[in-house]
Amino acid sequence: MRYISTRGRAPELGFEDVLLSGLARDGGLYVPAVWPRFNAAQLEAMKALDYNGLALEVIRPFVGGAIDDADLKAIIDKAYATFETPEITPLIELEDGLFVMELFHGPTLAFKDVAMQLLGGLFDHVLKARGERVTIVGATSGDTGSAAIAACQGKEAVDIYMLHPKGRVSEVQRRQMTTVIADNVYNLAVDGTFDDCQDLVKAMFNDTPFRDRHHLSAVNSINWARVMAQIVYYFHAALHLGAPEKAVSFSVPTGNFGNVFAGYGAKQMGLPIKRLLVASNANDILARFFDGGEMRMDGVVPTISPSMDIQVSSNFERLLFDMLGRDGNRVTETLKTFRDTGSFRIDKKLLEKVRETFDGARYDDNQTSEVIRNVYDTTGMLLDPHSAIGVAAATSPENRDHDGTPMVVLATAHPAKFPDAVEAASGVRPALPDRLADLYDRPEKAQDIANDLGAIEALIDETQSQNVPAR
Repeated sequence: MRYISTRGRAPELGFEDVLLSGLARDGGLYVPAVWPRFNAAQLEAMKALDYNGLALEVIRPFVGGAIDDADLKAIIDKAYATFETPEITPLIELEDGLFVMELFHGPTLAFKDVAMQLLGGLFDHVLKARGERVTIVGATSGDTGSAAIAACQGKEAVDIYMLHPKGRVSEVQRRQMTTVIADNVYNLAVDGTFDDCQDLVKAMFNDTPFRDRHHLSAVNSINWARVMAQIVYYFHAALHLGAPEKAVSFSVPTGNFGNVFAGYGAKQMGLPIKRLLVASNANDILARFFDGGEMRMDGVVPTISPSMDIQVSSNFERLLFDMLGRDGNRVTETLKTFRDTGSFRIDKKLLEKVRETFDGARYDDNQTSEVIRNVYDTTGMLLDPHSAIGVAAATSPENRDHDGTPMVVLATAHPAKFPDAVEAASGVRPALPDRLADLYDRPEKAQDIANDLGAIEALIDETQSQNVPAR
């Protein structure tokens, strides 16, 4: 398996180098040069596998022999031993034909754990085999940070610097990051938005001397291995609901587009996915794009679903690459226009083509709260605000399939990660699991920092010179 950049100017890489490099050197994102594909007989055979066995089958083609099957299986088994349910991502039927897939049974109660626990094991294996170490820099709108820190804390070959927008993540999300008191973990509270944090991370990767000096690597979904791991649970759900004989649709609460792009990847691999609903909050840049074909930035509005308070969705570049015929020059020109003017537009034929798979939907805080309340009143299930937006999209009359196609909502976070919003909507305050019951009493370690690339690079230079052995 070889990987190519969406900008077309970086060298092709194998899996291990893509894992460790994260962002391509031309500023693009890595994607498979050719999507692996399963036929109907292979999909049928996968129905007999448990989640770990399925993960091995789906992930193996992407690894391309860089890690042998026995080691890869051991990494997968260790990653998902940290989850509290044997199904890993259980399916719950909410009503006839409508299912919720709970992705939040990992260590930090969010869907990011599904990929991040695997990513931590892959980093560990590859770095030990190479005798190398890396400095991970990442940006988080809430859940990526805690999941990445949980996966990387204490690892000898990794230091991790996680940027979060100060005051724009929930209390639980922040404390899950800042209460990890490990020598290799650095939490940076940036005076800005998530988009600012994401831009700072990309700028560090594009600063070649800095990147090379610290052997930078990424855990955000710009890292292909994150998307690869998320593809698995689309297979898990669809195979349980009748694939390959029956198609399945998914409603995905969406911020940075990595989660829903994994569904697109699953479809490219032969999984019969009918539709992917891109469910947005008031920061509806993606919903507007799928409605009219224009990607246009507005200001970020704080909401009760903060992990989706994003305007620039990094992983959309991977879809744009396919939309534009895998022409890296066209992608580069389009994104330059976007950065220079704040918008770009695709033509009607391209929009019609992408809408064969994708639809967008938008829900504000009042609508989100109403869904939380209604679902609790009718079923007793508590939803976090992000998952509620997914349910809103899935149950909207214009989005319901009337041909018997099952619809799966990706429940991306435990309701206890957003207790104030859930309580305000439902009247019930969700409790943290016992293993996190003392979260509010734990000491915190974090550093406030300006929204300034020079200040952040200087901090990393200083701490690395003090704490990291010479490479």
